[in-house]
Amino acid sequence: MPYELNSLLGRLVGFRLYSVQFVLDYVQLRFDGPTDDMPVLTCEVLPAVTLSGRRFSPTETGWADALRGLIARHVTATREETGVGIRVDLVGGLIHLHPEPSELVGPEIAGLNGFVDRAWMVWRPGEDAFEDLSTT
Repeated sequence: MPYELNSLLGRLVGFRLYSVQFVLDYVQLRFDGPTDDMPVLTCEVLPAVTLSGRRFSPTETGWADALRGLIARHVTATREETGVGIRVDLVGGLIHLHPEPSELVGPEIAGLNGFVDRAWMVWRPGEDAFEDLSTT
């Protein structure tokens, strides 16, 4: 059965971002919420962040502070679409992953896991919401 866009990412709605973990060259966003699920969005490509209407790219001063500023905010919507990539809207801000081809550093853009039913997703260039990106 083919993957349905936003079917897993959409499960984050209602969850709270409770932790941001910076790990060498990637970042993990951990969520908790109304179920026993403990989802983790691992961003192999660093996401853009919007906080209080100001957009920060990962190369900008203030990006890490903006990302940390989203901690304790709840997810209000998600979007997963070709040409958009993945987007997680939180109260007062958002996290957006749609890298430029030059920003692709490995075979994966992001992954989502941590659900009780063991559902997971890995996003790669040229597939699903990132079918507009190619590594060639």
